[in-house]
Amino acid sequence: MLSATVAPAPDVPAASSRVDVLASLNEQQRIAVEHGLDGDARAAAPLLVLAGAGSGKTKTLATRVARLVLAGADPQRILLLTFSRRAALEMTQRAGALLQASLGLRSGQRPHLEWAGTFHSVAARLLRLYAPRLGLSDSFTVLDRGDAEDLLDVVRDGMGFSKTKKRFPTKATCLGLYSRVINSDAELAAVVRDHYPWCLDWIDELKALFGAYARAKQDQQLLDFDDLLLSWSLMLEDPALASEVGARFDHVLVDEYQDTNRLQAGILQRLKPDGRGVVAVGDDAQAIYSFRAAEVRNILDFDRQFATRAVRVTLERNYRSTRPILEASNAVIAQAAERHAKQLWTDRESSCKPLLVTVEDELAQARWVADRVLAQREAGMLLRHQAVLFRTAHHSAALEMELVRRNIPFVKFGGLKFLESTHIKDVLAVLRWAGNPRNEVAAFRVAKLMPGVGPATARRLVQAVAEAADATAALQAFDAPAAARGSLRCFAELHGRLAGGQGGWPAELEDVLQWYVPLLEQAADDAAVRVADLRQLVQIAGGHQSRERFLTELALDPPAASSDESGAAHLDEDYLILSTLHSAKGQEWRSVSILNTVDGCIPCDIITGSASLIEEERRLLYVGMTRAREQLHLLVPQRYYVTQQGAYGDRHVYASLTRFIPPAIQHHFERVGPAALLAAEPAGGAAGPPVDVLSRMRGRWG
Repeated sequence: MLSATVAPAPDVPAASSRVDVLASLNEQQRIAVEHGLDGDARAAAPLLVLAGAGSGKTKTLATRVARLVLAGADPQRILLLTFSRRAALEMTQRAGALLQASLGLRSGQRPHLEWAGTFHSVAARLLRLYAPRLGLSDSFTVLDRGDAEDLLDVVRDGMGFSKTKKRFPTKATCLGLYSRVINSDAELAAVVRDHYPWCLDWIDELKALFGAYARAKQDQQLLDFDDLLLSWSLMLEDPALASEVGARFDHVLVDEYQDTNRLQAGILQRLKPDGRGVVAVGDDAQAIYSFRAAEVRNILDFDRQFATRAVRVTLERNYRSTRPILEASNAVIAQAAERHAKQLWTDRESSCKPLLVTVEDELAQARWVADRVLAQREAGMLLRHQAVLFRTAHHSAALEMELVRRNIPFVKFGGLKFLESTHIKDVLAVLRWAGNPRNEVAAFRVAKLMPGVGPATARRLVQAVAEAADATAALQAFDAPAAARGSLRCFAELHGRLAGGQGGWPAELEDVLQWYVPLLEQAADDAAVRVADLRQLVQIAGGHQSRERFLTELALDPPAASSDESGAAHLDEDYLILSTLHSAKGQEWRSVSILNTVDGCIPCDIITGSASLIEEERRLLYVGMTRAREQLHLLVPQRYYVTQQGAYGDRHVYASLTRFIPPAIQHHFERVGPAALLAAEPAGGAAGPPVDVLSRMRGRWG
């Protein structure tokens, strides 16, 4: 690994290296990569790279990083912000490979980008660096969502809100509301009105709850996921600190800028008020995460966010899809009310238009998809190169039953997250308690693991440790029931080793497992499967420099699923991909089928009262369509099943083709389906007023 200082530009063979680095780029990519490098790149105007789907966004951003280093930039003064640890790793690996090839370096000499990571992981690192000046302990613990919910529930119960005569919002709802307020930088009353209207009667109580929750975190030196961004933003409100932190970085590059929320955009503006040295890469047509408080206006208004006017470069050449798929996708997104105009193009010709497949109902839809999947498999297309996408997880229920009936293996994206597994949370709680004796959530969880320790004893033990100057001594001196003394003595010894840092990392995790696995084997019938998860945890731990770094990164960007959820499907030779449209972003497959492409499903019927959310539904369909490389099928059932519709019960409702594909653009598709169904379709599909599914239901039942 190269040290923090890289040879300055005069010592680097700039001319020959530049040709090597830029050789595979198209013209627009090259313009983005070379922006400002004809002078001092640190003073370059802010740059917005509008990267259409499949246009080589990652390649362009990684090459920009490599080119900056070749021009003499210090890798330790480059801040690269992404939305997943995997994206940051891929970006740094690509940039490193380019530099290695250009400079003739060995793999171990690749420059290390110290400040590449997610917004939240970078926030955690900066907060630890500046903790003494922020009133924080540098040993603060980062709560994952499950632990944050548990702490909020303790506070909620302590304030008597679990015993109200009227229904009080659940802990999950409360945390979701708290998160929305923080990330949207909005007032509580406005967020409740717009997104949680059933909580309108509780605004004063919620405000008191969130205040108490914040105090509990402060007392225990805890920060939840949202606090990381909020604390970073508050830190930058101090002019001196903002100037100091901003001066650490000569270049700030942001990936997937369309997914930023108001808090993140504000952080970027305070870091670099004039925008010089800032490069943002994204695509407003793929802004689909408003439910996470992402704000599409951030990318639409990027030109006006800094004191210096931004430069814009648009990447329109698509390297993924065939021309007919792109033409149909372009036509769908061109109807958007507001957007950065772009026209994706490709030299990948094909005579196969996307299919609009009309079927009778969801059962017929499932049969058609299964038939198509098997036919394509027999033609040589692996199952894992095919995907079936849907707006909401339950839309795939009929298909899943059909796939099981036909013995077609599949993996469905979603389900139990890795950190939600009980055994993973147990082990992490041991590490968190050792690092922060005041972490009552972790302490209570660990205490209850010990045989002979019940809730009352656990509460006494947690309080004794939290109040003690020496946590290990408090554990050893605790007056436990006779049945718990042996297990408590063993844990006190373990805690002492962890608190003293005697074993080093990641050997400490192995030490924890030696204590924990026997308890797991006594309590769980499927202990072997759970131990496999724990071995995976050990592998992950080996990639982190310290216990603190490991716990922080894992809380911020956990692995997708536990082995008991995802392992079984991979025992087969091949498997079909099922995924929600949201989870499909960033992926691609040779063949893509999208279920229920009808009004009421896309757009989802519960958001049809909001123009901005309808526009996001259009973008969601566009994202799904642009995942396809060779074949695209949009399924149009004439009726589908609606569940949990209040007084109207579960019903089959009749549907029309989504309004996002009006008659004017239907020539980009090939219509297929039984002749009788095609003939019975309303002329013009969904060209008229939006279909109000709920009104239709009420009309059918008087």
